[in-house]
Amino acid sequence: MAVSRHIERFHELPIHEFIPDDTRPRPAAGDVAWRLSLGYRAEYDFGQLWQSFLEAVDPTGVRALVIGSWWRNAPDSVHTVVEALTAEAGRLSALEAVFLAEVTYDECEISWLEMGDVTPLLTAFPGLRSLTVRGGTDLHLEPVRHDRLTTLRLESGGLPATVVRAVAGSELPALERLELWLGTDEYGGDTSPDDLAPFLDATRLPRLRHLGLANSDLQDEIAAALAHAPVVARLESLDLSMGVLSDEGAAALLEGQPLTHLRSLDLHHHYLTEEMQQRLRQALPGVELDLSEAEGDDEDDEDDRYVAVGE
Repeated sequence: MAVSRHIERFHELPIHEFIPDDTRPRPAAGDVAWRLSLGYRAEYDFGQLWQSFLEAVDPTGVRALVIGSWWRNAPDSVHTVVEALTAEAGRLSALEAVFLAEVTYDECEISWLEMGDVTPLLTAFPGLRSLTVRGGTDLHLEPVRHDRLTTLRLESGGLPATVVRAVAGSELPALERLELWLGTDEYGGDTSPDDLAPFLDATRLPRLRHLGLANSDLQDEIAAALAHAPVVARLESLDLSMGVLSDEGAAALLEGQPLTHLRSLDLHHHYLTEEMQQRLRQALPGVELDLSEAEGDDEDDEDDRYVAVGE
């Protein structure tokens, strides 16, 4: 699987592409999530696009921003975008949600995206409720305290352990949804199970209701750790999808604490045998269980298994 489609909604708002020379009436600033992207033949750079946006749309009413490709030729550092947004923090007083690098694989492979320090987005916007970042190469985050953030989603083919540790070291008392695409070491994903331990403690994120530890080549180890993790008892949904989950990891889940309280358990893109899939269905009859995209089974050579999103 690769990221092949643009999202159609963000922060419960429809996406509206901002086009500088579009003469059609534009929606009100807070009625849509504004998407800014240069496209293949853009005659302006991101700075010019951003200034056009600020002149055409009332920045004080903007609630959500979706940033697509910010380069004209080869991808360069997202620092330019982060700097542009944070410089206008005073005027973007209603901003609640940012999706950074909402690009598809035909625009740029996820591992080719040149990221940078995204900490300023959290420090400059204390009212931010949702932050999604796609891409892990050179991604950096410092531990922060943020009292309003309810959703943090980091999508990557290889998420640096330093970023995972920074999230674990942050104070996020309002966080309800945490999703980490951990990836593989081939693309810089050097997170270990020990790095994930702070997320499994029920006291660290007191309002957490959804946990996603996905797209990992350590999926069995993660499943085994979650089997006895205190945080699971108060989750409503759990996402262990897109990785190399095998019967070993699924068995650990079933032999651990009860999971019948979950509303949903996402295991799509897996390496489970038919027998194990049936065991899961029988053990979790009231849980919305996603077992789609079976990529093989437990007897496959481990070296032939792959995460859903790598390059």
